[in-house]
Amino acid sequence: MTSLRKSGQMVALVTGASSGIGLEFARILAEHGYDLVLVARRSASLDTIARDLKIEHGINVSLIPCDLADPASAKNIHAEVARRGLKIDVLINNAGFNTYGPFVTVGIDTELNMIQVNLTSLVSLTRLFLQDMVHRKSGRILNVASTASFGPAPNVSVYGATKAFVLSFSESLSEEVKGTGVTVSVLCPGSTHTEFGSKAGMLGTKIFSGKLASAREGR
Repeated sequence: MTSLRKSGQMVALVTGASSGIGLEFARILAEHGYDLVLVARRSASLDTIARDLKIEHGINVSLIPCDLADPASAKNIHAEVARRGLKIDVLINNAGFNTYGPFVTVGIDTELNMIQVNLTSLVSLTRLFLQDMVHRKSGRILNVASTASFGPAPNVSVYGATKAFVLSFSESLSEEVKGTGVTVSVLCPGSTHTEFGSKAGMLGTKIFSGKLASAREGR
């Protein structure tokens, strides 16, 4: 399910686009007429999302099923985008995951995969597409961090550290790209009603009790 970019058509790439905040980004961008490149592990979910967005909004949707825990994933995505003749005007680095528990009890392989997805792949994708954007003198990048970026995060220590990096990294890049025609922004959502909390084993914890923000409205 691929498509070449139409002349003058804006294209946005969203990672972690199969559910939650990433899916809402895809929907909002589609509503504004963007063609999409959607990246996530779950190819069946992406197929359904692409079909619905194409029918509802008349846009082109390209899919790149990919696991960002693979160190080669960022280069592969960038190469595949070029192979399909697409130019990315907006990059949203949304993919990420969390685990819950004291650092010494969580499997180290899981923590290292989290660093790869939340941090290393994000940096690689940003570098690859930012270089293209600066060369063209236009583009937008949005990195998704977290309210966990702003202080210590016991029981989600590695997750909090990755998101603190994303916040600092994005704020620094925002200054570096001034005057280039490119912007870098960062979003720091709090507890949100998505699959994130259940997958992390955090349902029932204080941070996921009470009313949660919706992925769509952010409140």
